[in-house]
This record gives sequence, structure tokens and C-alpha cells, in this order.
Amino acid sequence: MLLAYYQLTNNQAHKGFIMEYKQGNLAVTQLMAASNTEKKFDAKRLKVTNALQTTLSTSRLITLFSEQIKPFIKQAGLEYSNDSVNTEVKTGQTALHSCSYNLTIETEELGSLKVMRRKRFEPAEVEQIEALICCLIYPLRNALMYKKALLSAHTDQLTGLNNRTSFSQSLQHEWDLAKRYNAPFSLLMLDIDHFKKINDTYGHIAGDEALKTVAKTIKETIRDSDVAFRYGGEEFVVLLNNTSEPGASLLAERIRQNIANLVIAVEGSTLSLTISLGTAILGESENGEELLQRADEALYQAKNSGRNRVFSAG
Repeated sequence: MLLAYYQLTNNQAHKGFIMEYKQGNLAVTQLMAASNTEKKFDAKRLKVTNALQTTLSTSRLITLFSEQIKPFIKQAGLEYSNDSVNTEVKTGQTALHSCSYNLTIETEELGSLKVMRRKRFEPAEVEQIEALICCLIYPLRNALMYKKALLSAHTDQLTGLNNRTSFSQSLQHEWDLAKRYNAPFSLLMLDIDHFKKINDTYGHIAGDEALKTVAKTIKETIRDSDVAFRYGGEEFVVLLNNTSEPGASLLAERIRQNIANLVIAVEGSTLSLTISLGTAILGESENGEELLQRADEALYQAKNSGRNRVFSAG
């Protein structure tokens, strides 16, 4: 069962609708008489459904949907968003009038969809949009399941950060961008000080809480364009695109201070943390692995110099 609601922004009344699927042939039974015109529309809609089953890319699917519905509905643009997979897709242009839908199948949220144009939508056009959205639902659910599987494979389950599996690919990507646009690129590496002592004194539950707290603090401190990883054990790495050495050192110091100011409550006890950090900026003839090595050496120097400090490799 698909349940979706739409809101028209051209002062028309709100309306809800329910559509039922026959999953075998993806046909939609709607509460209306099937005229010859409607049968022809159903045949065209089946072609739309078949076209949408050619990709598992969420972004490509929404773009393809926008292209496929143009023969049926004149539109200026389309917007789709789904916070659960951090996805936002926009095609065409924004416009004054729109139909907005929150898509849900059974209890599963599939995101929100908005169809826009300069001219208001007529009731018959709204019915066509609703019917065409039915073509999108199952391909969209499949694409979202695929994306969530990929995200899960590249996500550290404890901290929610990217894991080491995805690090090499991301490092190469950021290195390519830095070289292509001749932009500064820095890497930050950090380690929780005396982490073994935390586990030995407070137990592994406290150790896990410390890791999650550090990860949360990193995410809250860095920019949206920066990428953070749990590199292994109590080590974390942050890739800082378009960032020079002073900017990297400033961010590292901010992370260090934010974590040093924390008090973590665990099973009736409290503990505080400190971290050591090393930073490095990409050299002219340096590759990503060499950059990582220099940041690691800077981290090593920070720990050997007394911990709870930032050391820059330049």
C-alpha cells in the first residue's frame, strides 16, 4: 500500500490519496472508471515504469523520472530530498506553483518530491502526477535500498563516521580535485590520549562512549565539505579540501579544545578526554599516501611532546 500526500502552493485545497499496487505487473488500481483514454495512458505509464527500472542511482533515477514525465505534465523543475541517505536532487528551475509529496510505502519513508512550474496545476493534471509517481515508487525504494547498503559498507557502525574501507577512495578523490584546480588540500590525523587506560579503568562500554563522543565532536566542528573517518581503533582522519596549513592547524586546535572541555558520564562515573593531532598540507609533488604519512609523523611528535596538543608537518 502506498500512502502519499500532496500540497498545492497555488491556494488550492489540500488533498490526500491512496493507491494500491498489484506488484506482479506494477499496475495501479485507482478509484475511477477505466476509459479508453485511461487505458492508453496506462500503456504509456508502463513505458515510464520500465525506463525507471534501468538504474539504481538515486540521483539518476530522479533525473530520469523528470525527463519521462515531460510528455504528460509540463513542468519547470523537480526537487527530491531524503535526509536518511543525505540525498538532494534538483532538475530544471524553481517556480511559483508546485505539487509537493511526502512519499511513504507501508511504514517506509522514501523522501519528499516537488513538481514545479509557472502555471498552476489543474485537478486533472494533479491526478496524472499522482499516477506517474506510482511508477517511481518501487524503483525509488530499490535505489534507496542499494544506496543504504553502500553507505553501510563504508560506515563505521559504532561512530557513524566513514570507515577505513572508504578512506583510500576518498583520499584519491580529494587529491585529484586539489591537483585539477590547484587548490590547497590538508589532512588532519588525531588519536585519543591514553585510550587503553580508559578501557582498563572504566571498561569497554566507556571506551565505546569515548569513541562516539570524539566522532560526534569532530562532525560538529568540521565544515560540511570536510570528510571524517574512523581510521582504526582510537585513530581518526579528516580530509580538508581547499584548506591551507594555517586553516588546518586552527581547525585541529578547535577540535582539541572542544574535546578537552567535555565531561562524559558513564554508568555513574565521569571521565574526561584529551587528544593529540597532527596536520599536513599536500606538497607540490606529493601523493595522498605521502601526505598521510607526514600527518601520522606529526601526530607521533605531538604525542611524544606531551600529548593534548597539535603538531603541524607544514
